[in-house]
Amino acid sequence: MSTPFSRLREILKASKQYVRDRPPLKWTFRALYWSPLCIAFAHYGYTIKYVCGRSMQPTFNPDSSAGRDLVLFDRVSTKIRHEYRRDDVVAIRSPINPRLELVKRIIALPGDTVKTLPPYPIEEVVVPPGHVWVEGDEPFRSEDSNWFGPVSQGLIDSKLTYILLPWDRFGPLNGVFERTPQRGRNWSEQSAETLRKKKREARVTRNTER
Repeated sequence: MSTPFSRLREILKASKQYVRDRPPLKWTFRALYWSPLCIAFAHYGYTIKYVCGRSMQPTFNPDSSAGRDLVLFDRVSTKIRHEYRRDDVVAIRSPINPRLELVKRIIALPGDTVKTLPPYPIEEVVVPPGHVWVEGDEPFRSEDSNWFGPVSQGLIDSKLTYILLPWDRFGPLNGVFERTPQRGRNWSEQSAETLRKKKREARVTRNTER
């Protein structure tokens, strides 16, 4: 005698066989099954995006304003560990336009004193608690903290860790890992990058209480 449970088992068995016999449907169900995990991984883990524009030259897109670097974005450090260091390159939500995501470098941490650049109206700023000071590597082509002031750490979305494309500049970013000289870049280019870093650091008086 057939019971409701046995009938249900027969329906489930027939459904599984129906899906197995149709590969596109099978892959669709498999994608739906794993999609919540993929979404969570992208939100709290890692994702890959293009970086556009000239404000972070020569770190990104050094050859032309039309170039785009493919970069690995790390959300584990920002969403879970809440780790922020000077010289980290981060993606932030613009304090002026929340729909816009900016890529900038952390110059100073809470309690640090920064000698600002134009057009900021004050010559020196002490970064308040829970905030960071961010700038583009090409500051005169960048709308950054010199325009809108210290940025809340809550606006930091992710940390940029690796350049994936183009291949000739593949590798970890400076300030995240110790970096060997990049392929495709000559000694003078890397010396200029070192000089630029020293100039940034000279404008910051670090908070010794951290």
